[in-house]
Amino acid sequence: MESFKSAPHAIACSAATIYSKLTNPSLIKNLIDEHADKIEGEARQHLDTVKFSEDAISIQSPMGEVSLSLDREQSIDGQRVVYTASQSPVPINMVIILEPQPDDTTMSTAELQLQLPFFLRKMVEGQLQEGANRFGDLLARIPFDRL
Repeated sequence: MESFKSAPHAIACSAATIYSKLTNPSLIKNLIDEHADKIEGEARQHLDTVKFSEDAISIQSPMGEVSLSLDREQSIDGQRVVYTASQSPVPINMVIILEPQPDDTTMSTAELQLQLPFFLRKMVEGQLQEGANRFGDLLARIPFDRL
């Protein structure tokens, strides 16, 4: 399985709080709905392709809708959140690694794990790395303590 990781980001919140919020994506939808008027054009258009439910995130892609469901078996309380694609042409995991720090902050790293054929990997690895980086940046901007 190929892995594409973001750079680590410091989040001013405890790992336990972040974990509890990330395992309930409907909270993120509520936050987006509250601040929709502050989201600018292109970002707002991208949000229209994402749906949140209590335990899944669905993304409209060129391949059709991809649904990522919370994988409670692979997730580790306060340390790791894993979402797994249930309907995808290739196995996909979206992993958020949480590392508690002594000052009540958390270092987070976003990771995309995919099982890709070698020839396809070379064509899309740049886009996948960019996606992991953007996802890591997005996580660092979420005000987890206010969700």
